[in-house]
Amino acid sequence: MATTAPISAPISAPTGARVAPGSFLTLHYRLAGPAGDIINTFSGKPATLTLGSGELSAAVEERLIGLEEGAHATFDIPAGQAFGERNAEMVQWVARSLLAKMGDPDEDYRVGDVVQFPTPDGLGSYAGAVRQVGHDGDGDGRSDAVLFDFNHPLAGQPVTFEVRVIGVL
Repeated sequence: MATTAPISAPISAPTGARVAPGSFLTLHYRLAGPAGDIINTFSGKPATLTLGSGELSAAVEERLIGLEEGAHATFDIPAGQAFGERNAEMVQWVARSLLAKMGDPDEDYRVGDVVQFPTPDGLGSYAGAVRQVGHDGDGDGRSDAVLFDFNHPLAGQPVTFEVRVIGVL
């Protein structure tokens, strides 16, 4: 059962501490858009994270604040609120020569692949999804490039966020 309130009453009975900014959490969660799940930990190992560290979007974290240990809740987040609106400027061609410098020069990129890139400072990473691979003879000047979409997969879409809070520290 979904609720559209920013923070809702838990579906299951809570048993302990409340989630607050900076809390260390162990939880199961699911993020889904109109096409289905993007991530779902319910059938595997739970996730551990620190609230406010950027592992979840601010809009998703906001829904966790105030939930108690043991709570199980589902939230419907309006389009664009969870991961921002889609940005056309974040869809970019990347030259194969640059890709070769950043990774395997013989990598075979395919539409749908998700590729990790290092941040300019080398301390983190970000991902892009392959949307198109240039081929010789395309006639578009992009034969030596790959088109990446650096938007979050759920950008601009309504999101269902389901969570079961296992532990709060």
